Amino acid sequence: MTGTALERLTLARIVPVVEITDVARGVELAHCLSAAGLPVAEVTLRTPAALEAIQAIHAEVPGFLVGAGTLLTPAQVEDAVEAGAHFGVSPGFTPALSAAASGADLPFVPGAISPTEILAAVELGHTHLKFFPAEQSGGVAVISAFAAPFAAIGIRFMPTGGVRLSNLDSYLALSTVFAIGGTWIAPRDQIAEGRFDEITQSARAAVATVAAFGA
Repeated sequence: MTGTALERLTLARIVPVVEITDVARGVELAHCLSAAGLPVAEVTLRTPAALEAIQAIHAEVPGFLVGAGTLLTPAQVEDAVEAGAHFGVSPGFTPALSAAASGADLPFVPGAISPTEILAAVELGHTHLKFFPAEQSGGVAVISAFAAPFAAIGIRFMPTGGVRLSNLDSYLALSTVFAIGGTWIAPRDQIAEGRFDEITQSARAAVATVAAFGA
């Protein structure tokens, strides 16, 4: 798969958002997702194994797009780049995070759930934004409402949080949604316990939903 990280995220439409506690399991997960037709994941920096897992996936699973999520500080941005992350995601936005990502040439998706936050991100060049927590923040209704005022500046969202297979279609239908964070695809316990058959089923169901929606 070719293209920039944001282009590849847009093409995939679904981005598994995962917590990895064991590096070997992380590599297994990447192989599992690739085989299911979803060669991408956002590895959240919520566990001690996260950075090493990103590094291992980058090195051992060719063609897999691995990102670092839950970036909260400029130091974490630097760590993510050093580990080999192809993109970075944050639940929020600060100028310091933006500057760190820009300085490291890391494709970065900051979080924004209000008009003020969106405009602050736009001022520093961001048009692809995470909308988190999606369902708790108004979900489809709020993202739809943002479409008209922000259409002229090309704002697009990656809703994450509370999205699952049962409501996936409603998010896919929004023209301003470039990708969807999927925490349901590979839950932490399934990864840790090696329940990759279940993860494969969830990933394939998501891929099939995207394919059917676009047909």
